[in-house]
Amino acid sequence: MKKFSFLPIVLIVMALLVSACGNNDKGASTNNASTGDNGSNNGKADTTATATLESVKASGKLRIGTEGTYAPFTYHDAAGKLTGFDVDIATEVSKRLGVQPEFIETQWDGIFAGLNSKRFDTVFNEVSITDERKQKYDFSDPYIVSKAVLIVSEDNTDIQKFADLKGKKAGQSLTSNLTQIAKSNGAEIVATEGFNQAIDLLTSKRVDATVNDGLSYLDLKKQKPDAPIKKVDESPDASHSAAVFNKGSEDLIKEVNKALADMKADGTYLKISEKYFGADVSK
Repeated sequence: MKKFSFLPIVLIVMALLVSACGNNDKGASTNNASTGDNGSNNGKADTTATATLESVKASGKLRIGTEGTYAPFTYHDAAGKLTGFDVDIATEVSKRLGVQPEFIETQWDGIFAGLNSKRFDTVFNEVSITDERKQKYDFSDPYIVSKAVLIVSEDNTDIQKFADLKGKKAGQSLTSNLTQIAKSNGAEIVATEGFNQAIDLLTSKRVDATVNDGLSYLDLKKQKPDAPIKKVDESPDASHSAAVFNKGSEDLIKEVNKALADMKADGTYLKISEKYFGADVSK
């Protein structure tokens, strides 16, 4: 009878045990890398969680959602550098928090989705404070005051006031509160990716009008006085804009508010405001 050796079986069992232990160790290591033994991610910020002052300071940066196509608030200069009023304000706020700003450019219609998914810690992009948004998000103290304006081609004589938008095409960002003004006045909405595209559609006669930000309109006319557009109406109510955060960022918001207040007190805010608008736009 042929002898049966147990040695191969023993070796196989040992190999399986070693492999299993290795897999368990790897799993534990992976879990610790994401949460840390005490949930602190070994001193690194958890980019999947709601931003707090602690997490921002741990990462050494404030991740800021912004368009990059919305002059003069957030846009690229002739050299291609991201600049603008909101960019300068957010950069100074980050400096006073003791961290570096990291700007993440996103089209307006996706900017809240980016905040929801924690791609960024906050949004600096002239975001208007509305009751609907306050149900889901928290805001810093307002640092921009502006009014909605109705803009049409310079040769347009049919539209003189908001009520004249009924049945007309208005170029609007779909998630903008300005779009609600156009809709409430009966306009047919043509989706755009922001202010610049809305103006492009207007000047090419693909839309009849756009309801947009008064400060952006003033800046455009300052930069391009011959632009074939005109303002024909203005909302009586001012819109207040602020940095927006996911709920749960209260301590971070508190420090951002302190930074904004200090900037106003020492003249830094006014300097930035006059650079882009020639006036204090917080009033």
